[in-house]
Amino acid sequence: MKKWGFLFLFYIILNAAWPQKVAVVLSGGGAKGVAHIGVLRALEENGIPIDYIAGTSMGAIIGGLYAAGYSPDQMQQLINSEEFTKWVSGTLDLQYTYFFRHSQPDPSWLSFRFKYDSILQTQLPTNIVSPVRMDFAFLELFSEASAVSGYDFNKLMVPFRCVASDIRHNKPYIMKQGDVGSAIRASMTYPFYFKPIRIDGRLLFDGGMYNNFPSDVVMDDFAPDIIIGSKAVGNYSPPNEDDVVSQLTSMLMGETKFNLYCDASVLIEPGLKDVNVIDFSNTEAFIDSGYVAALRQIPHIRQFVVAKVTQAMHDSIRSVFNDRKPGLKVNSVEVRGLQQGQALYVANAILGQVRGRRSNTYYSQDLNLDQVKTEYFKVVGENRLKSFYPSMYFDTISQRFKFIIDAQYEKSLQADFGGSLSSGATNEIFLQLQYSLWRKVVTSAKFNGYFGRFYNSALLGGKVEVPGRKPKYIEATYTFNQLNYFRTKSFFFIDDTPLFLYENNTHFRVDMGFPVTYKGKIEAGLTWGTNRSDYFQTNTATQEDRADRTRFNFYSPYVEIEFNTLNRKQFSNQGHRMFTSVQFVSGLERHQAGSTSLLSGDYTKYHNYFVFKMKYDRYFRPGKIYRPGINFEIQANSLESFRNYTSTTLYMPNYTPVYEMSTIYQSVFRPAGYTALGMRNIFTVSKNVDFRLEGFLMAPIRELSSNALQQAVSSKLFPSLHYVLSASFMYSTPIGPLSSSLNYYDDGTPISFFINIGFVIFNRSAF
Repeated sequence: MKKWGFLFLFYIILNAAWPQKVAVVLSGGGAKGVAHIGVLRALEENGIPIDYIAGTSMGAIIGGLYAAGYSPDQMQQLINSEEFTKWVSGTLDLQYTYFFRHSQPDPSWLSFRFKYDSILQTQLPTNIVSPVRMDFAFLELFSEASAVSGYDFNKLMVPFRCVASDIRHNKPYIMKQGDVGSAIRASMTYPFYFKPIRIDGRLLFDGGMYNNFPSDVVMDDFAPDIIIGSKAVGNYSPPNEDDVVSQLTSMLMGETKFNLYCDASVLIEPGLKDVNVIDFSNTEAFIDSGYVAALRQIPHIRQFVVAKVTQAMHDSIRSVFNDRKPGLKVNSVEVRGLQQGQALYVANAILGQVRGRRSNTYYSQDLNLDQVKTEYFKVVGENRLKSFYPSMYFDTISQRFKFIIDAQYEKSLQADFGGSLSSGATNEIFLQLQYSLWRKVVTSAKFNGYFGRFYNSALLGGKVEVPGRKPKYIEATYTFNQLNYFRTKSFFFIDDTPLFLYENNTHFRVDMGFPVTYKGKIEAGLTWGTNRSDYFQTNTATQEDRADRTRFNFYSPYVEIEFNTLNRKQFSNQGHRMFTSVQFVSGLERHQAGSTSLLSGDYTKYHNYFVFKMKYDRYFRPGKIYRPGINFEIQANSLESFRNYTSTTLYMPNYTPVYEMSTIYQSVFRPAGYTALGMRNIFTVSKNVDFRLEGFLMAPIRELSSNALQQAVSSKLFPSLHYVLSASFMYSTPIGPLSSSLNYYDDGTPISFFINIGFVIFNRSAF
């Protein structure tokens, strides 16, 4: 008995001098890896010490969060958040898109970038999911912990290791120092889902390619007494000839051996069903499975682990570590990989006002990370950079962070292709080329063309943008528009509208724009040019008849204010848009009477008038199936009549709440000003399929009619109401909307049926 008592006392003294060290190893597994949260919760609740932690891929994320001072409850809350879903899906909120830098909408379907030095060389994407939001999220989550540790993973709350794959040297790469967020980002970069990043000059992918369960790393680096492993993935199934992802997985992901390399070890294996790598719809169930599986193994773990750490002790250790974290204050930006002028542009955009520079680092007043985030996403949203990656480094002297952007810019041309294919006569092909030269300011040029029977157009323009907290741009364009309203309607019955009506508009535009808010801008400018209209005033015209011709030479200063958060170019179902403009028009009308005119001779008249427009669209917070929206418009002007009724209507405001209406001439919906109200009822069948029931009511301020001499005659104020009804089906394809609509217009014509693939969008007109 004395002998055994002595040995027990010696064991206690030995254990006190050299306490047991417990390491936790977390496997990869994609979305299934959230089960590790349940495992860590069970270990903490049962007093199991965690002295070291390591992981790969999703295991690196969970292990890194734990080492950085996040509790299992905080991790579960994070993984369950809508924000996390957007990180892994690559969704960038509308709040992070900067409306000021949006170009005028166009009907493009596809965009291609060509290298500047080789027009034949296009670039294929290296990832399916955009990493922009996720990269910044890792920066937010881990920058403070990296600073506290002095960028040494051994000095985190719990010493930490994670594994990535060095594809150039075909071997695992063990990360034990540097930026924690970047290390984790490299470890979970599943090939073709996420874009790889460079660390220490190495291009790194998911660690699961070579080591999906880094127990050997833990043993080599920490030599623990006990290893507890959490297995959230097995070896992958054989490739399926009909499943490209399974084929890529078999080629890229190596076989995993779940060895623990320690006599005192326990492997926890939650029961998890197979799901897609980024399918986080089973998060709660997986976390519970990890928790239950770990609880079952606690008696086995206790056979090896003598020490007990209470929950209060775990929380105290975490609190002490987190209290040392500095605030996320930024006072400088370092831009790597760009020329000096480009770097200054980025720094000015993010900092607002650069106050000093040292090498490629730019300094300013203190900013909080939310301010930096807002401006960073504005820069990223410009799509000028081929690649970019954000990180932060803590300066112990200034006690501030330096925001670092690793970027790559490549001169390239962008080609856009699009248009619309419809059941009417309004088929269009759209082609566009864009090129930008990026230095301290951005200079860009574009050329586009529309080709079709109804609409032909060409635009040549240039733009100069000056960055800063309050950026601005100056833009100049030359536009040629040609519209031919010859039988463009798709009615079921006979239509008595004049068969020939042709417009030809050529104008120059110079304008300057400023942001008003994150989602709004103000634009002021001047446009001048010539508008020519050719038309017959009867349906009985023959080939021998000569058309009337009205030519209007004009100049027009204007101011526009727009706020826009709509989620689509057309067929939006969330967000809002408010557009207001005031325009002064001055010009000379010249009319040459044709053979179908009741007026004879040439005619000239000067016109000076104002035009006011206000349009408001809003979609209200949706339910799962039904989401309502409203449309409200006012347009008014002080225009006196042109010489005849037809030419007058062409310069009056045109009400077009249904897309088909912008392709047809309807004189009833071109009154002398109007107010209009509409209701949009949208039923969401699936993520990309909507069924829409819409109704609109227009009240003309004054209606126009034609007298016996074909001249325009104005009615009394608000003489009547006109309505538009539309039922449509819309499927949002990767290249644009596929829609079919049944429309009724209260203008004396019957129901029309309109099928369209693509966008009904045209170059800007002068009015």
